[in-house]
Amino acid sequence: MKRNSGAATVAYDPPGMNGRRTVASTGQPSTPRQHARRDGAIRAALDLATDGGYDAVRMRDVAERADIALGTLYRYFGSKDHLLSCAMAFWAADLRGRLTKRPARGDSPVERVVDVLGRASSSLEHQPRLGEALVKAIASHDPGVAEASGEVSTHIRAMLEPLLFDLDHDVRDGLIDLIAQVWHSSLMGWANGRFPVHEVGVKMERAVRLILEPRFEPVRVPAPTVVGR
Repeated sequence: MKRNSGAATVAYDPPGMNGRRTVASTGQPSTPRQHARRDGAIRAALDLATDGGYDAVRMRDVAERADIALGTLYRYFGSKDHLLSCAMAFWAADLRGRLTKRPARGDSPVERVVDVLGRASSSLEHQPRLGEALVKAIASHDPGVAEASGEVSTHIRAMLEPLLFDLDHDVRDGLIDLIAQVWHSSLMGWANGRFPVHEVGVKMERAVRLILEPRFEPVRVPAPTVVGR
């Protein structure tokens, strides 16, 4: 059975099937009121995930907490994973904003990059249920996730690029891509139970130093040994 909900058609599986809803199309908000509704839904999802993790985020509960119609929610987010991946982009944008107000600390580019990624890891460590929900969603193959994942990468790049401005453009891009891949891999390892959440920050600091220090720190060559005559 199908019912019309504004600009999006929400399709319901017939009785006896898995009960999942799919959306024929999702749209972006175009007015301040629509932006407010979308942002309200994201904040509601963040609250639910913070309290109960991935399983606590149900689309009907999000709509109720955000005080919007379920059809309106599906107009902007085709699935729970799409919604949570957009929530991760929202989280990354907030982290970027806080970094603008309180710049990275450190006496070298390496130390400042370590500080930025340490803040990101610490934020997830202090809210592990939220972090696990966001990571699980961003790993989904849902079509709506890819764009939100790209937004997360854009925010990470915007935070790291100014700290590495002395490097050649192509080299800098490659190093940031590598660091982002290591961060993603570390988050997935934690979310899959391979190690505790505090290890994410430890692994990231180790990786950043191994990747960046050779670019900024002089290589110390041992003095030649003087052989007695």
